[in-house]
Amino acid sequence: MLFAVDVGNSHTVSGIYKKGQLMGSWRLQSRQDRTADELAIRYHGLFQMAGINPDKITGFIIASVVPILETSWLHFARSYLTKLRQPPLAVTHTLKLGMKVATENPSEVGADRIVNAVAAWERYHVPLIVIDFGTAITFDCVNGVPEYVGGTIHPGIGISLDALATRTAKLPRLDIDVTPDQPIGTTTVKAIHSGALYGFGGLVDRMVQVLSQQLTPDQERARTIATGGMAGLIKPYTSTIDEIDLDLTLTGLRLIYQLNCKGKDEQSADSAA
Repeated sequence: MLFAVDVGNSHTVSGIYKKGQLMGSWRLQSRQDRTADELAIRYHGLFQMAGINPDKITGFIIASVVPILETSWLHFARSYLTKLRQPPLAVTHTLKLGMKVATENPSEVGADRIVNAVAAWERYHVPLIVIDFGTAITFDCVNGVPEYVGGTIHPGIGISLDALATRTAKLPRLDIDVTPDQPIGTTTVKAIHSGALYGFGGLVDRMVQVLSQQLTPDQERARTIATGGMAGLIKPYTSTIDEIDLDLTLTGLRLIYQLNCKGKDEQSADSAA
């Protein structure tokens, strides 16, 4: 079995793959003070509840944008996943990806952005845009070569709501727990909800339009796939998201592991299960 981990600034998403199938996944807060021992306590408990034997895990891969947590996770994998057939794998642009990272400075591209691009290309094999609704909202572009050619980064919905509350005297900090029934908000709360949902929906449509003009100038727009916790919330307010895949990053991690390890560890574990 393969243990795949995506460490973001706000949340960590992880999953267990067996024979290419996702057997279980978890979404937890990314606490930067979490040690390898604390990770072991938490995840062995999750494995037990899901009926997963950690001794069957023979592969581990991580994509992280939080260096201190990447260190803790790699220590956890080396210390507590005792049946690994090879050292834990951390995603960088230097791995086999099935595409070139064709930016000015490939080393600065976030591992999660690379992973999402790999997974989306594997699905469509056409020029595409990947939108990830995380702490930041990222738009990542892949051409038809394929090459990862870059993208854009925007403040996320949570960051924007936090800034609105902390930089104004009378506006409250809100979670978007209800959707507006009309664009014109008739209360402060409804106005904030409408501004966030219609506003970010408009952001998505405009960015897909301008990125497509460069990426696929001979087409109306590029194929667009979205992921991240807020993707489902924003999609009804856009006209350019073709598909949502909340497991896109985990899928990309599995694919990159197979490209670099030929899937042998995962298959060996499956046959032993």
